[in-house]
Amino acid sequence: MDRRQFGALVLAAGWVRQSAAKTNWKLATGYRSASFHTVNLMTMASEVDAATRGELHIEIHPNNTLVKLNDMRAAVESGKVEAGETIMSSLVNEMPIAGADSVPFIVSSYADARRMWRHQRPLIESQFAQRGLQVLYAVPWPPQGMYSNKPVTSTADLKGTRMRTYNPTTARIAALVGAQAVDVPMVDVGQALAEGRIDNMITSAVTGVENRVWSHVRYYYEVNAWFPKNIVFANAAAVKALTPSARDALIAASGAAEARGWAASEAAASSSVDELRRNGMKIERVPREFAVEIKRLGERFSLEWIRQVGAQANAIFVPYFTQG
Repeated sequence: MDRRQFGALVLAAGWVRQSAAKTNWKLATGYRSASFHTVNLMTMASEVDAATRGELHIEIHPNNTLVKLNDMRAAVESGKVEAGETIMSSLVNEMPIAGADSVPFIVSSYADARRMWRHQRPLIESQFAQRGLQVLYAVPWPPQGMYSNKPVTSTADLKGTRMRTYNPTTARIAALVGAQAVDVPMVDVGQALAEGRIDNMITSAVTGVENRVWSHVRYYYEVNAWFPKNIVFANAAAVKALTPSARDALIAASGAAEARGWAASEAAASSSVDELRRNGMKIERVPREFAVEIKRLGERFSLEWIRQVGAQANAIFVPYFTQG
């Protein structure tokens, strides 16, 4: 073998090693491409691709196209996809502590939501690890407010009204305030309002804008009932199989995505409230009596959740309420 042949062989071997080092991941999410959560995922994937110079390429599959939202944990755990995103409340049957951020009237601001996640995250990470999963980051949806076609000064004003519900929590709230629960999926909210089937509802300002609710309701109260979070996670074996540099790039990009996502959520909440106001809705402060009553509801819900979940619930709520 002459020198030129040897050189060509060395170059070819190097090319094979370089090609073999390239890793392609599939990351599935149930949310549409235009959602700020999905945009954030796409930005993270681009940052990973740039930081690793193509060594790790993450392809985002949005809108339930590859994996349905409620099947996400199992799909990532089995290795069908390397990573996924789902809403944490979808995990409560297997991981009850995932429901901490969905306990109503406990978290009332983004600062509170950050504190909740700080105390919740170690327990979530531990339970994910037991299932061969690694948490990358979590980002909240904008908070849930109260829409009404009439002024609300206390829960007495909700008694006998028709309240839109969409899960057991909202149905329970309706029962506790004496309202009639009317189950309405998000896609049917506009039609239900137009037909007069509902008088009020608890949902985000973003949902209100998407459904142009100002044609049918006049009042929006920023009760910030809860801040549900989406969680992004990966198959732990897939993470371990990465080179150290690619793994570091993934973790760094995930941290940046979490910070960016929280900022995007807060911006979406603010801009949506402004849009409601521009279209003639009255954005009202929560009246004092109503505020006291929903705080008591929050205490009731939290005690019930602690009884249901047990010691792990205390591991989140005790430091949340006592340590700041």
